Amino acid sequence: MTVASDILICLIALIAIAGVIIRPFALPEALWPLIGAALLVLLRLLQPSDALTGVTKGIDVYLFLAGMLLLSEVAREEGLFEWLAALAAKHSRGSATRLFALIYVVGVGVTIFLSNDATAVVLTPAVAAVARSARAERPLPYLLVCAFIANAASFVLPISNPANLVIYGTHLPPLLQWLPRYTLPSLLSIIATFIVLRLTQQRALLQSIATDVPVPRLSLSGMTAAVGIAVTALLLLTASALSVPLGAPTAFAGAATALVVLTRERKWPWKTLGSISWGVIPLVAGLFVMVQALDKVGVILALSRLLQRQSAEAPLRTALASGLSIAGACNLMNNLPAGLLVGSAVQRAQPPDALMRAVLIGVDLGPNFSVTGSLATILWLSALRREGLRIGAVEFLKLGLLVTPPALLLALASSMLVR
Repeated sequence: MTVASDILICLIALIAIAGVIIRPFALPEALWPLIGAALLVLLRLLQPSDALTGVTKGIDVYLFLAGMLLLSEVAREEGLFEWLAALAAKHSRGSATRLFALIYVVGVGVTIFLSNDATAVVLTPAVAAVARSARAERPLPYLLVCAFIANAASFVLPISNPANLVIYGTHLPPLLQWLPRYTLPSLLSIIATFIVLRLTQQRALLQSIATDVPVPRLSLSGMTAAVGIAVTALLLLTASALSVPLGAPTAFAGAATALVVLTRERKWPWKTLGSISWGVIPLVAGLFVMVQALDKVGVILALSRLLQRQSAEAPLRTALASGLSIAGACNLMNNLPAGLLVGSAVQRAQPPDALMRAVLIGVDLGPNFSVTGSLATILWLSALRREGLRIGAVEFLKLGLLVTPPALLLALASSMLVR
């Protein structure tokens, strides 16, 4: 390839990534990487076979996303998340601060077992509905919980964030290796995020909420969806412990749960399938093609060599610097493309495990600085707008600059202690 071709590939990739973040003309996020991928092939900057190779690298991620999206949507339709949020409101007994803490706990659970995207997409509308039922004058603190915990708790388990699959690729550690590596960093991330977020919302939480919040009856189908989630979690934890790729088991569990619930309710699947944001899958596929093109240019090779060299000279310092750098990069280019790029580089470099941990924490937790940092936060922002609520990018950034650094530094520092 010529230098001009290399520059053009990088330019197309940057424009595609910018389109995902900025969404010009309010076009779907998935459209931009797909246009970029088509341009790369049409301009003969990337062979169709190479583009196909890029797409196939993400099969496990697509299956994982499809299963989680299906499982989350079925649970949402059957009122499981609204029931959980209403239960939290009832047990708050009129205390705005207690409700804040209880919603945080629910958010932690949803993120851990259903992924951060589920927290953003399905828990946010449920919390908004419960805040209205509780007659909260200022509902934003409760909705901010959904945004921040979606990323802060997303490395407790391998299944808590699709980015975890991207970073490790086919080398995802089994569960019994994952837990010692990430339990302490996750715990510190969750606690630090809660404390600082709670302090920043102190004034907004000086409000009264209703004590007579109605708790909707959870139908038998809702209970079935809850059982399906629990069985899925056990299945995926078992698969992780056995080092089995998580995509196929997730897709199977999501489809099986949906089939049982829809059959019981005697519903056709079209409404459920039509309500799911399937665009995330072609979005990820397009980004895989972008990364494949950047690999052809030599960007990933250069990055992997840099990581190898720096890790050999100063492993812990390189790990910490890498975690902080990728956290910053996620807020400039979103954690999906950033994760795909750095994930490809670290898989090739095979660096010390401390660097892998730092990179994953940076990709998962780092996006909490801004509304464009992660797909989960972008989805949360969309859900917020559908509820008629707004938060500006600058307002969120000011909050992110307070909430994220303590959690990020504690998580990264504690990850260095793992042997």
